[in-house]
Amino acid sequence: MKGVAVLRSHGGRVQAIQDGEVHIDIAVIAAPTADAYGNANGVDGTSACGLLGYALPDMMYADKVIIVTDNLVPFPCVPMQVLGNYVDYVVAIEKIGHPEKIVSGTTQVTKSPDRLLIAEMTAQFCQEAGLLKDGCSFQAGAGGTSLSIGIYFHERLKALGQKARFAFGGSTQYLVKMLEDSVLDYILDAQSFDLESIRSIRDNPNHLDVSVWHAYNYHCKGNYNSMTDIMILGATEVDINFNGNVVSHSDGYLLHGIGGWQNCLHAKCVILPVPLFRDRIPVIIDEVTTLCGPGQLVDVIVTERGIAINPLRTDLIDKMKNTNLPIRTIQELKDEAERICGKPVKPKFSDEIVAIIKWVDGTVIDAVRKVIP
Repeated sequence: MKGVAVLRSHGGRVQAIQDGEVHIDIAVIAAPTADAYGNANGVDGTSACGLLGYALPDMMYADKVIIVTDNLVPFPCVPMQVLGNYVDYVVAIEKIGHPEKIVSGTTQVTKSPDRLLIAEMTAQFCQEAGLLKDGCSFQAGAGGTSLSIGIYFHERLKALGQKARFAFGGSTQYLVKMLEDSVLDYILDAQSFDLESIRSIRDNPNHLDVSVWHAYNYHCKGNYNSMTDIMILGATEVDINFNGNVVSHSDGYLLHGIGGWQNCLHAKCVILPVPLFRDRIPVIIDEVTTLCGPGQLVDVIVTERGIAINPLRTDLIDKMKNTNLPIRTIQELKDEAERICGKPVKPKFSDEIVAIIKWVDGTVIDAVRKVIP
């Protein structure tokens, strides 16, 4: 790869476009339905994909905006997820995509006993800590463990006769079930992960179309994440200071993007359900290989062998004093992982920088260097 990669969060990209750090010459937006004026949506047509909210900054700031559709309808195209006044050209083609390919392996509930245990412990922790309650809000994500946590949330809220106010983030069939089972008032949706979500966003008035512009952008006037009670996120590594890494693994190689992870750290309680080790490599280590988010914003680590609460969250520590859940220090979890797997060998790096990590406000917080084989 030539040059240096700049890794931003979803909201960080919006911030960079809004602030003029990134300039877009041409934005090509695939839209399942559009009219000749350029109004477009993703909920109708044979290629329906759900939401187009990630394209909002591109629509607003690109020099030229092109809508590509396979379902050109008479004006007006309703609902208008993309507004035609921003659009320069509309191009009609035979087929823009295959919606049946939306469902992938990452949007399937985990079958791993360890991951299911982590999910169940996370749900129990949220209930005992007073986080999962009537009127609460949460984001659980679309990974296998996160989906399982959402299912446990559903079961516990229903058993208690309580209802969450809103769930935020990408939507799945499991969130739709919560909405339709009356244990959830609203879904605030930025991305549809399966076909049931597409159906719901089209047909259910309580399934709302939102954009990362309003939810994740650090430089907007508001941020939905700051109103979210429970935030469930993943990590490739966590260190003893609760710092998190989501872009590289312990071998130093880049494997992932940041996504909305950084922006989600601004929720009221951030929980990382992670295995103690993957492929006999500890997940909890002395120092993360790449810093993606500071530890003071991470509140709880849940593993199959114990739960660590950030010492800064004395309120959560007090609430969990009488629990039967295995509350441990993060140092104890790291030591146990190393007793089982051994201490991981740190990769060797050259001085060549291949990527930089930006925080949600555009600040560079770390650099990724080339691995020496």
